[in-house]
Amino acid sequence: MKESDWKIFKQIKQRAIEKYCEHALQEFSEIINDDKEHVHNRFLLIHGLAKNRAKEMGLIFDYDSRSKAPIQLMLIRREGLADSQLLNNLSDDFLQETNPKSLKY
Repeated sequence: MKESDWKIFKQIKQRAIEKYCEHALQEFSEIINDDKEHVHNRFLLIHGLAKNRAKEMGLIFDYDSRSKAPIQLMLIRREGLADSQLLNNLSDDFLQETNPKSLKY
């Protein structure tokens, strides 16, 4: 991985973490403010959602290493969390390598 790609990736990752957390907090807020749902059910929903989001966040964002960067960027891109302006600054090779359409499920 080129040094320039690594530096940009770190910025993309940081912004993606912020975006991910903002989305999760919005989900929590919607559940908390749903007065149609019983308070106990809302609590259980928040608890389950928080566990799921924490697990998902770990899968996408844990580890800061160049060897994990390609798969992390692929996942970040798949989730729609990548800053498009920063993506445009990456090398064509790294962009192609991290294209989420190449993910095999």
